[in-house]
Amino acid sequence: MKKVAILQSNYIPWKGYFDMIAAADEFILYDDMQYTRRDWRNRNQIKTSSGPQWITIPVVVKGKYHQRIRDTETDGAEWAAAHWKAIELNYRRAAHFPEIAEWLKPLYADGPPANLSRLNRLFLERVCAYLGIRTRLSNSWDYRLADGKTERLADLCAQCGASEYISGPAAKSYVDENAFRERGIKLTWFDYGGYPEYPQLWGAFAHGVTILDLLFNCGKDSPKYMRHVK
Repeated sequence: MKKVAILQSNYIPWKGYFDMIAAADEFILYDDMQYTRRDWRNRNQIKTSSGPQWITIPVVVKGKYHQRIRDTETDGAEWAAAHWKAIELNYRRAAHFPEIAEWLKPLYADGPPANLSRLNRLFLERVCAYLGIRTRLSNSWDYRLADGKTERLADLCAQCGASEYISGPAAKSYVDENAFRERGIKLTWFDYGGYPEYPQLWGAFAHGVTILDLLFNCGKDSPKYMRHVK
């Protein structure tokens, strides 16, 4: 039995994203998809004394946004120092800040990749390593890409030998389950609900912020507040 999940890469995504990675045997970064503005590809939220705050990587967008995520480049390198400054300012009082900062700060200070897909993957890999997630990360361009929204997903699963496809619940509006059924692949809808609250700085609890919030506050106890990370 091989479980596969397929999602576009996000910039330091929330805990649910990493929980889906942990639930799969292979996680395919679907960055052959079109880059979308004001989305999670190049931004996320941290928790501050004023509530959740966006930190956004500026990117170079050509034409009318028909470029793929994998072809998207960052606009300069100044953002990295600004992001780390915002992270340090708002999390330096967190219980596990020194431990996480030891491996996180160099990702910003040493100059992250200019390519957005490579940059996102770098951060994903480091967080997975810290949490002990051993799921294989691959890229959509490692495989042949079929035509059709659902056909492409089902074909990717078939190519990598999947017996089960784990999909985010938002895809229910467009995924044709028959495409998976015809290939003998079970379709499972991932559930993002029911996460417990954890000790968090700055007022009312917020679930949807970057996983860095959980790591800074809980360190190696972070898996206790996730469902598929052991």
